[in-house]
Amino acid sequence: MRWFPTRRGRLVCVRSNRSNIVVPKRRRAPRTAKAATLRIAAISQVPDVLRELGADPAEVCAAAGFDFALFNDPNNLITYHAASHLYRVCTEKTGCPHFGLMKGRRSGLDGLGFIGLLAKCAPDVGTALRRLVRYLHLHIRGAVTTLEESGKLAIFSYEIQEPDAEATDQIADASLGTMFNIMVALCGPRWKPVEVRFEHSRPSNVAPFRRFFQAPLSFNANDNSLVFAARWLSRPLPAVDPELRRLLRDHVEALEAQYADEFPEQVRCLLRTGLLADHGSEDKVATLLSTHSRTMHRRLAASGTNFRALVDECRYEIARQMLEGTDAGVGRIADMLDYADTSAFARAFRRWSGTTPAQWRKRGQVALPVKRARPHRA
Repeated sequence: MRWFPTRRGRLVCVRSNRSNIVVPKRRRAPRTAKAATLRIAAISQVPDVLRELGADPAEVCAAAGFDFALFNDPNNLITYHAASHLYRVCTEKTGCPHFGLMKGRRSGLDGLGFIGLLAKCAPDVGTALRRLVRYLHLHIRGAVTTLEESGKLAIFSYEIQEPDAEATDQIADASLGTMFNIMVALCGPRWKPVEVRFEHSRPSNVAPFRRFFQAPLSFNANDNSLVFAARWLSRPLPAVDPELRRLLRDHVEALEAQYADEFPEQVRCLLRTGLLADHGSEDKVATLLSTHSRTMHRRLAASGTNFRALVDECRYEIARQMLEGTDAGVGRIADMLDYADTSAFARAFRRWSGTTPAQWRKRGQVALPVKRARPHRA
C-alpha cells in the first residue's frame, strides 16, 4: 500500500509494491493572480433547490455576500471560491446535509451550454465524455474531470483544484449527481454505475444517495468518480447535422485558444498525484486529459513550457514536502519519485535547489530559497 496527497491535500492510499510511506498534508498553493472562475449556469439550479427546502434564495445569497441578480444571465462569470462559499452557506441555512446532491440531481448536459451541445453531437458516448473532459475548463475553471479505462471498467472522475474551496463535500455530491445525469442522458435509463466513489466521509444519512444513484457507494475513497462498464463508451449516439457539429467545435476551439495559459496547471494537477501513483507518464496524463501526447506537447509549448519541466517542478515540490514533513530516507524518496537510484535523485535535487537533500532537511526550508525546478537537458 502507498499513501500520497491528493490535489486537495488529504492523504489517500493506493496499492504499491514499494515501501509504505506517509506524506504530510499538502500546503495550499498560493492563489494565482487569475482566479478560477465558472459560468453561473453551472450552479443555476441553486435557487430552485433553496425554494424546495423552504428558504428564500435572495436572503440566502445576501447572507453569503452573493449578488442574487447574477442568476439572471447564465453566462455571468463568478469565482470558484464564491460558488463554494455559497454552497456552504446554503447548506448551513437550510440545514440540509445533502444540499449538493439535491442540486446535482437537477443538473445535466443542458447546464453546460455549448460544451453540452458539443457532447451531444458526438458519434458515441466515449467521444462525448472525452469532449467534456477536454473542454470543461472553458465552462468551469477550478476543477478537472478525467476519464480512464481500466480493463472492463471506465472511471469518470471530478477533482477540485481550487485550493481555497469551501464545502468540497457538497461540491463533490453536486458534481457526481450532474455526471450521473449526463451518463443517463447519453446512455439511456438502463445505464447504471457499478460503484459511486466519494472522497468525503460517509454522511450520517446515506438514504438520499442510495435512492438517487441506485448503486454501491464508497466513501473516504481516493477520488470522486462514477465507475461503470466500459462497454457503454462504444454506445452510438443519434446522428446530428454535420454543419452544426462543425460550428460548435470551431466555436469551442476558438475559446480554448483564449485560455491556453491554463492548460499547464491542468497537467500539474494530474502530475502531483500521478507521479506517486504510477500515472505520471506522458501518455497516461494525455489520456486522462482526453488528448494525444503530441497535442499535449503542442499546447504546453504554446504556453511556454514543456512536459519535462512540469514533471521536474512537481518532483521538486513533492521532494521538498517529504524532506520537510517526514523522516523517510533519501533512498525511499528517490524510489517514490521513480529515480533509478539515490545518486540520480540527489543530482536532480541539487540542480533544483543548489544543495543536497540531506542539507535541505537539516537546514529547513526557511534557510534556503525555493527555486523553480529546471528541466534536465539531455
